[in-house]
This record gives sequence, structure tokens and C-alpha cells, in this order.
Amino acid sequence: MTQTPPAAAQAAPLSARDWASRLSAYKQPRNARAVRELIVTGLPLVLLWVAMWHLAGVRAWLPLLIAPFAAFLLVRLFMIQHDCGHNAFFSSRRANDWAGRILGVLTLTPYDVWRHSHALHHAGSGNLDRRGIGDIATITVAEYRARSRWGRLAYRLYRHPLVMFGIGPAYLFVLQHRLPVGAMNGGVMPWASSLLTNAGILALGLGLGQVTGFPALLLVHAPIVIIGATIGVWLFYVQHQFEATYWERSADWTHPDAALHGSSFYDLPKPLMWLTAYIGVHHVHHLASRIPFYRLSEVLRDHPEIRSVGRISLWQSLRGVRLTLWDPECRSMVPFSALGRSSVGTDDGGDRPAAAA
Repeated sequence: MTQTPPAAAQAAPLSARDWASRLSAYKQPRNARAVRELIVTGLPLVLLWVAMWHLAGVRAWLPLLIAPFAAFLLVRLFMIQHDCGHNAFFSSRRANDWAGRILGVLTLTPYDVWRHSHALHHAGSGNLDRRGIGDIATITVAEYRARSRWGRLAYRLYRHPLVMFGIGPAYLFVLQHRLPVGAMNGGVMPWASSLLTNAGILALGLGLGQVTGFPALLLVHAPIVIIGATIGVWLFYVQHQFEATYWERSADWTHPDAALHGSSFYDLPKPLMWLTAYIGVHHVHHLASRIPFYRLSEVLRDHPEIRSVGRISLWQSLRGVRLTLWDPECRSMVPFSALGRSSVGTDDGGDRPAAAA
């Protein structure tokens, strides 16, 4: 008589490589759906923008009531641009690139420069020896302790929420993206991408300013950009900065494991999932970046078990802001307050400072 194997043996968890293979079935873009996503994102944004312009003529503060909704739609346009950079939105590489470049004018993000740095982020995410490009600067407990007093203060300031989510987004989108900082040796492409995007932004701004008046343009668009940039930085932050994330040295690092376990599943309410273009399903995105965002809901529907991998709730993400250092000993992100514990960082286990840190 054949014995039935234990339930645990029947439901052995899939490895990261197994998941990568299983998810390949969802990589085919759907052009009609892509066009629809552009319309249902862009048209409401235009309507909200016009409504804010009319409200600005009544009271200067009234546009602020609508600005968060418009900002979320701007974030959604950025996520479409993001999919274009992965050649995942349309089936044509040419269509993806030109859609991404046009959207870059609206999102203030030079498409080709961003696409290059973001590809490096995907290639080295979770690798302690490849930090510093397209990521949130993260150092280990041992690296922090090896810093000078001023070096520690600089890292603490960088990690402070007011800097990370206040000054940081405005600096990134309003200033840093205007010139190809960090890509000066990349030939003509970074310069062409940045300067042509800047020219498009200037032309659009001058055109709108002639219609609405420049004070009204500033009252309407500045809050949308600032709020949208803050939302964008927050989303990027929580996608990799959570307690049980993944960091390894190059010798032990593997892309599938880093993708699945070093990226979170940000389990947001459905309206926020839609507004953020399902970017919270980030572990799936890193594992199979060619899956269009509009098919990620299919992955969750067909494979509900993947929801338990790296899941963080909205409340958990808020508490996660205090996690600032990687501790190789307990293999988790820890707060600055943990430095006083004798069990934190007592043995670096081969931990060594990296140049990028």
C-alpha cells in the first residue's frame, strides 16, 4: 500500500530559479492594453490639472486639495516609463523607447540616463560589492563603526526621514536629473538624453505658461511634482529597505535569490496598487522584469503563494523607516538604536567596507 507523503513534502517551496522559470509565461506585452493604460492614466491627469488651474484662480491654496490625486497619476506615468525602460510595456523596443522619452518630459526624468542606471540597479541589487548606483545607500554595522564621527553623522543625516523623503525627492527630480551626474564618462548618450529632456520640459513649460500664466503654472504643477517625487522615493525605499531583505558579497550572491528575497511585496490596498502600477509586487518585478505591470495582477491571482514572500503591509513599511544598517550576523536590517546591543556587529564575519559605501 502506497503511503501519502507528508503535506510539507507535497508543498515544498519553490526556489527563486523555479519561480523565474514559472513567471516567464507572463512576459508578453499586450499593445492594446498598453494604449489603454496610457489613456486611463494620462486623461485623468490632464483633467485634474485643468481643474487645479481653475481652482488656483479662486484661491491659491485650493489646488493643494487635488494635488495628491494628480501626483499619484504622475507617479503612474513614471511607472509606465519604467516599464518602457525594461522593454515591457509595448511589444516593440522602438515604441517603448520613444514612449519612455516622451514621458520623461512629463516626469522630469531623462529616459536613457535613467534606463542605464536602473539596469545597473537590477544587475547588482543586494550585492554588497556593487552598491552605489541607482539604489538607497546602505552600509553595514561594521562599516558604520569604522567611519569617523563626521562620516557617521553624514550617514545619519542622509538616512533621516526629513532628508530622505523631504529634501531628497526635490533634489533628485528638480536638480540631479537636469545633468547626467554620475554618467559623465558615458559618452554622448547621457548628455543628449538629459539636455533634450530639459529642452522638452522648457518648451512645455513655456507653452503652458503662456496659456495659464506662469504664477498659476507654478501653483498647479509644483505641488504635483513635489508630492509625486516624494511618493516615488518612498516606493523605491520600501521595496528594498525592509527587515528581512537580502545582502550578500559577490562570492555568495545570486541574481534570482537577490531578486526574490531582496525585494519586497508591498501589499497595498487595491486602489493604491492600481495608482502605483503594481510596483509593490517588486519581488516578481526583479525576478522577471519583462513582465508588464498590467500583468502583475495575473501573477498574484494565479500564484497566491508568492504573496507570502517578502510581504510588508502599509503599517510595517512605516515602521521600517527606522531600519538603517545591514547586520550580516543576524542577516537583517537594524536601526541605529541596535548598535548598543552586544550581539550586534560583534563579529563582522568577513564584513569589509566597500568603496561604494
